[in-house]
Amino acid sequence: MHGARHLTVGHLMMLLADSANLLPARLQMAFTLGFHIIFACIGMGLPILIVLAEWLSLRNGDPVWRTLAKRWSKGFAVLFAVGAVSGTVLSFELGLLWPEFMGKFGPVVGLPFTLEGFAFFTEGIFVGIYLYGWNRLAPFHHWLCGLPIALAGTMSAWFVVTTNSFMNCPQGFQLDADGKLLDVQPWTAMLNPATGAQTTHMIVAAYMVTGFLVASFYAWEILRGRNGLYQRRALTLGVLLGGFFALVQGPVGHWAGHVVAVTQPIKLAAMEGQWETETYAPLRIGGIPDPETKTTPYAIEIPGMLSVLAYDNPAAEVQGLNAFPEDLHPPTPIVHVAFQIMVGIGTLLIFIGLWSGYLLKWGKSAWHERRWWLLTLLASGPLTVLAMEAGWTVTEVGRQPWIVQGFLRTKDAVTQAPGVWFIFAVTMSIYLVLTVGCISVLRILAKQPMPEDADVA
Repeated sequence: MHGARHLTVGHLMMLLADSANLLPARLQMAFTLGFHIIFACIGMGLPILIVLAEWLSLRNGDPVWRTLAKRWSKGFAVLFAVGAVSGTVLSFELGLLWPEFMGKFGPVVGLPFTLEGFAFFTEGIFVGIYLYGWNRLAPFHHWLCGLPIALAGTMSAWFVVTTNSFMNCPQGFQLDADGKLLDVQPWTAMLNPATGAQTTHMIVAAYMVTGFLVASFYAWEILRGRNGLYQRRALTLGVLLGGFFALVQGPVGHWAGHVVAVTQPIKLAAMEGQWETETYAPLRIGGIPDPETKTTPYAIEIPGMLSVLAYDNPAAEVQGLNAFPEDLHPPTPIVHVAFQIMVGIGTLLIFIGLWSGYLLKWGKSAWHERRWWLLTLLASGPLTVLAMEAGWTVTEVGRQPWIVQGFLRTKDAVTQAPGVWFIFAVTMSIYLVLTVGCISVLRILAKQPMPEDADVA
């Protein structure tokens, strides 16, 4: 623990020494990204639930499903608006806080940002049509308008994450002796070796987050005594979405680990607290890496398992942190602990998904009557958000000290303009107002009475 504290304080001192702007710029980027990613996830996952609920209403003529889709669409409109604002802030931040990154690599990453803009505007257009079209379009045509929302939301996220995958695995350009950009190939940069695994990992996580957040909310409703057919069906859809993609995330995460092992071996070493290069490298559960002693004490080690997970071979050699210069080491305790949180919660969510499937198929009593199961689902929503935030911590902090792996250091990309701490304070104030406003509007929508034929026991 002493080593972990020493490293954290040491890195903060290094940030302050490198640039007075580096710390507030990184704090602001971390906060705004962590804030926006929650809304981005819901923006991907909730349209799927809305479209599914409306399709069930068309198929069965059931007013409960229609009410569910209609009320969810109103909530989605609020979340979409907040996500649009917070996403726009992130776009401006890249230019304002990291001008060297955008100035040098803007021509390389411009394509995915442009395509993301088209996807976002497509989504926005159909969101307007969908919301206005209730009772104005033919039911089937209205349902069709929901499909582009779900597709465009996912594609928007895919394009953005390709930029991050480029930062982790840069290609598609050449630099001359003076560092000038040459031979830019935007498609090659966007479709780099990390793109497939990283975008899939993020999209699956988004569906998980949405499903378990929905399940968590309606588990709370049922625990409070609001146990109508509306709540039970909403809970079921949320659990099915979250549970299914929790199972999918297992092999996807394994794939992502393979890619990190090949493209960012130092990040893998930090994730696992692996200091020495060795064959039959052990998988570590728990533990806190100590940069002073270059060990990871208190960890449970499973011999050879890291070599298997990284390279499908227990005898494969895994590079340790000591194989790299110390000035290239990421903040290892932060990366390792965040990775443990992500994997631990992800494993728990897999068990929740399996348990939910068992109760749905073979449970002897209705699952909405099982208090312990409802309490578990209540916890699953915040836990899946925590796992997602931990995953992004691994991705971003594990790449340090680089903003573009191997080409541009984070400290060299930050703005030299004054007033970054002031901008950070103003941004926090704006986001506080945004959060309070969003919660207040959602609470008002949730309190609106439902049609009598929708809130039945």
